[in-house]
Parts: sequence; C-alpha cells; structure tokens
Amino acid sequence: MRAAKLVLLLIAVIAGAAAMHAENQIKLVRQPFANGEAIKLNVQAQEQMRKGDLTSAERSVALAMQKDSTLWLNYYMRGRLFVREHKYELAIQDCNWVLRKYPKFIEAALLRANANAHLGRYGDSLKELDHVVRIRPAPDSYARALQARAWFLATCPNSSFRNGGQAARDAKIACKLTTWNDADTIDTLAAAYAETGDFDSAIRYAEQALAVKGISPESAKLFREHLMWFQQRRRFPSSNKTEKI
Repeated sequence: MRAAKLVLLLIAVIAGAAAMHAENQIKLVRQPFANGEAIKLNVQAQEQMRKGDLTSAERSVALAMQKDSTLWLNYYMRGRLFVREHKYELAIQDCNWVLRKYPKFIEAALLRANANAHLGRYGDSLKELDHVVRIRPAPDSYARALQARAWFLATCPNSSFRNGGQAARDAKIACKLTTWNDADTIDTLAAAYAETGDFDSAIRYAEQALAVKGISPESAKLFREHLMWFQQRRRFPSSNKTEKI
C-alpha cells in the first residue's frame, strides 16, 4: 500500500537478516505502545517520508529512539526509512529486531520481504510472503500481504519466480478487500494481467488505478508509466527495478 496509508495503520494499531527468519510466527493482535512522544515523532516521520523529506524523517526517528529505545515501532519506522534509502541490509536488521520484540506485527514481515527481494533473495522474500498469506491475518493486513505477493509474482526481476495467474488471483482478492478503492492494489492487478499476456485487462485496470481520487502526483506518474508499457503490449522487464512507493 502507499506510504500515506500507513499513518492510518499506525493509528489503528495504537488504538485497537542478512537472512530472513521465517520461523517467526506472525499474527496480528493489538498491543498498546509505551511512549506517546515517541509515537508522535514516528507519525511525524511517516508524513515526512510521504512528502519525500527523508532528512527530516531521519531526525524524527532519531529523536523517537532517544525517547524510547525499546519501542519496536521506532525500529520499524527506521527500517522503512532504510528501504527508502536503499539500505536494505540495515532495514532487515531492524525488521528482525521488531519481530523478535513483537513477532505479531505483520507490516515488519512484509517490509523484510521487500528488502530481501531488493537484495536478490527472492526465495526468502516469497517464503515470507507465503507465510503471511497462509496465516490469514486481519482483513487489512491480509489485503496488504496479498497485494505484496501479487506484485512480487507479477514483476520479480528473476522471471522464474513469476506467476501471473496467481498474481491476478491474489490482487483481485486484495482489490475486493479494499473495496476497489486502493489505487496501488488496482495497479498491481494491472501488472498481474500484463504478466499473463492479457494486456486489454491490464490497460483497463491501469486506467482504473489512475482514476482513483486522491492519488499522489508521484503515484500518478508511476501508474502512467505502467499504462504506457501495457499499451505497448509489454510485461515488466526482467531488469525491472520499479517498486511500490
């Protein structure tokens, strides 16, 4: 999902390594946070990342760490920042810390899968995604897990990991769970259909993603690039480095 949606995710959670360690059993439950000031700084960092201001986000996360160095949310947010900065090994280390401290936080597992994929550890990434989908967490997290796996299966740079049919099935369920209102998930469905060779469907869903109200200029630019590829009857290339924002 888009970074902006994680602000709502954080509020919802507050309210109610080098190699991946898939043995961590990840299930979503509610657990209160310990430090309100640190939480506020993390939400501030979230908004700064959404705006692309990574320098300010770094400062906010560092201040949150000073407020409470034991809060797992700090490490998750820093891990997200590391992914944005292409520091994937560091991101995995922070995700590992989170999942040791709080092994029930789905988002850290999905972030770790993302980082492993960027490092070319496609088997580890898919194993983690499969695990999260298999345990069927709460609907919002389940939708994010399905969307993440669909994107991986539709666009993985190593084509041997691609499976357009499964990607389309995952993405369609995720679209239904998000009531067809999440542009990122609809764009993923378009990519999945492109991988199957159904470019007419890919074009239709890419256009639908662009029509969702409230998408950011950065997202719109990315979706238009995808639409152009599909109009040219092109799947994502095996050298694909495009990622969800």
